This record gives sequence, C-alpha cells and structure tokens, in this order.
Amino acid sequence: MAPTLPRLALSVRQPSAWAILHGGKEIENRSLGSIRAGNMRPGRIAIHAASGMKQAEYDYLVWRWARDGVRVPRPDALPRRAIIGSVEVVGVVTESDSPWFGGEAGLLLRDPVLCDPIPAAGALGYFEWTPGGALAEPLAWMTAWGGAEGGLFGDLPVQFGEAPEKPFGRKK
Repeated sequence: MAPTLPRLALSVRQPSAWAILHGGKEIENRSLGSIRAGNMRPGRIAIHAASGMKQAEYDYLVWRWARDGVRVPRPDALPRRAIIGSVEVVGVVTESDSPWFGGEAGLLLRDPVLCDPIPAAGALGYFEWTPGGALAEPLAWMTAWGGAEGGLFGDLPVQFGEAPEKPFGRKK
C-alpha cells in the first residue's frame, strides 16, 4: 500500500533529497529569507528530488557523508524530477550541532517515509505538486562518474585523492 502523500512539497537537489529519506539528514539548510518567502512552516511535506544536480555538490557530499559511514548511490541511480517520499518538518533552527547543519537556518526534519518515485515538476519554496511528466534522464557526467559501474572494484566506495571543495554554505 502506497503512503498517503501531502499535497505540499519542497524541492531538494540530489543527493540531499536521498539523504533526507535514507541517510539520516535531519536538517535541510535554507536562508531565513527563503524560509519566510516559501512560507515554510511545521507540518508534513512531500520531498521532491529536483531536476538539477551539480557534480561539485555531489562529489563533496559523497566525500563528506562517507566520513560518517553514509554511502550515497551513484548519481545516475538517484531519481530526479520526482516526489520520492515525505517528512515531518518540526521546526526551524538557526543553530545546531548536527553535522547536517551548515547554513544560516534549516528546517528540522523527522519521520521520513519513502515512496516509489512519482514524476512531478518542482518549484521554489513549498509548492502544491501534481504528478506528471517523466523522471529526469541522467546527464553524461552522472553515467561516467567514478568509472565504469561494476568491474573489479565496483562494490567499493569511491575514493578521493583529496577532499573536494565545499561548493555551498559555510566553508568549514
């Protein structure tokens, strides 16, 4: 039985959308201005995996989360342009010791519930979603990322020679 999904959604770029539902990401960072402008408030919302995904963000987050034992799927395996689950927003924080906090403010998240990807267009802030269209196709960098899938070392995590530069938020 499929979960009942809220009509309001928040669009989040991958792999952060995946981490909210699978990787224990308990804070979604936003500016206070975007929280106010998007009318973001406590309550259950759907999580929309945005169409866009930047390689610099993906590389940094894969490297960063590996330190905490979180193994992110390959970029071409992450659904985009789709509702992928729901989560309860329990508040807004401006300070936190969470490793997921890294901005001016963030939505504090609890109780993720997965669903099969439902193609849908996204929007800024909280938005009322409707199903339609198709999942976003992987880009060339996504299918080539980390070398050929499988192979001799295909089941091992990708290694980085040096830490990728943090492409967003505070440069800790």
